[in-house]
Amino acid sequence: MTRLVVRQLGTAPYEETWQRMKAFTEERDGTTYDELWFLEHPAVYTLGQAGRAEHIIAPGEIPVVKSDRGGQVTYHGPGQLVGYLLIDIKRLGVGARTLVTGIERSIIDFLGKRGIQAMARKDAPGVYVAGRKIAALGLRVRKGCSYHGLSLNVDMDLVPFAGIDPCGYKGLEVIDLKTLGMLMTVAQAAGELAPIIGAEFAYDALIHETS
Repeated sequence: MTRLVVRQLGTAPYEETWQRMKAFTEERDGTTYDELWFLEHPAVYTLGQAGRAEHIIAPGEIPVVKSDRGGQVTYHGPGQLVGYLLIDIKRLGVGARTLVTGIERSIIDFLGKRGIQAMARKDAPGVYVAGRKIAALGLRVRKGCSYHGLSLNVDMDLVPFAGIDPCGYKGLEVIDLKTLGMLMTVAQAAGELAPIIGAEFAYDALIHETS
């Protein structure tokens, strides 16, 4: 039986959570359950391994963290659901590309259940509604295991996105669920998204934790 531990971590600093993910990945073994961490971060810009400094236009007082995830630059802040997928992809029998596609499909399914038509793009990972980005993805695979994951804009101040070229694309518009008329909390979004992700990757059971 394959089980997925789902942790609701509240609000936590980006760098602290990043170090915790790396430690989990380093210490896990073949018997360790895969985990899905849901949380929010205080305001922060993160620059992925392929990130270029010129895509950070006007950060102001928001800190910029150079991360080891894939992708370019993005923004995390209050009102955004962040989901980190700590998955033994080798054991699960999926590759990195399949993992990305599965995450995108899960978010599209989540939005579709609420009547919002969304799509992925081959040239730019993430999920889009009428050309505006509502979810970003960035992963790292180490020793056959993934960490980092997704961010979904729920009900947030979108202004800080103007301080960057989101995901490295100049002029890319972003949007959140509230703007689309989908009113819910970050915790509610996590509660609806978790079983969709679990089903997408064929987990038999979800184990819910709060720390």
